[in-house]
Amino acid sequence: MLKSLISRPSVFLSIAVILFVVVLALGATHLAPYDPTEQFFEGLTLEGAPLAPNDTFLLGTDLLGRDLLSRLIYGSQTSLLIGVVANGIAILIGTLVGVVAAYFKGWTGSILMRFTDLMMAFPALLLAITLAAIFTPSLWIVAMVIAMVNWVQIARVIYSETLAISAKNFIAAEQAVGVPEWKILFFHVVPHLIPTMLVWGTLGISTTVLLEATLSYLGIGVQPPIPSWGNIIFENQTYFSVAPWLVFIPGFVIILLSLCFNILGDALRDELDPTLNGRDAQ
Repeated sequence: MLKSLISRPSVFLSIAVILFVVVLALGATHLAPYDPTEQFFEGLTLEGAPLAPNDTFLLGTDLLGRDLLSRLIYGSQTSLLIGVVANGIAILIGTLVGVVAAYFKGWTGSILMRFTDLMMAFPALLLAITLAAIFTPSLWIVAMVIAMVNWVQIARVIYSETLAISAKNFIAAEQAVGVPEWKILFFHVVPHLIPTMLVWGTLGISTTVLLEATLSYLGIGVQPPIPSWGNIIFENQTYFSVAPWLVFIPGFVIILLSLCFNILGDALRDELDPTLNGRDAQ
């Protein structure tokens, strides 16, 4: 499968970009040229405006004279951490709800899926803003808030998948010979859901990165001085007309990383979904 994936130029480039960002995040303390919170006296013009990209500050400085490149590198830690943690929690919750509702059916399934429908009725961004405003914003609170609004779509997909698997003959045969329900569930149903979980896990990271950036931009996400790509834009938006790089550069990296995860997720779906086998690679 890996050979098939990297044979596509777009997927190969996407994997390369994702790995590059992961390396930046893991090695931020060694790769960032400066401390992301350090305010340089020479980092501002005589008028107090941010510096444009130059030999000392490769991507320029922000409104407080801090190195933008260093803040972007450290911000990658925040975006990836929230992306992985929040999406991981969302997948676990969604899988649990979807599997239990589809496999046991009855009142249990009805209650769980009606609750899922209720959650889906609320716009995800509005619900995230409401939850983030209720709780004191922090890195982990933001991750939990994003997980709480992202699990519903996964639950719906897992629910449909589990219904289809539960109707298979091998499940009926195991039930007929008295195999305990929990064994059937964990050893024969859940393993068939792993490809779906993997695809949604990859696609969901792009959504999570965008949602984290949106919350941070609105001022209710990750709070300064912890750098994130969203709050970098939020802090520097007043200088958009005189220092556009402070908005365009972090905005570009947010869109690029999200696009790469989307491309990788689509490619994984093509490889792991048997109904799509034989379709021409994009």
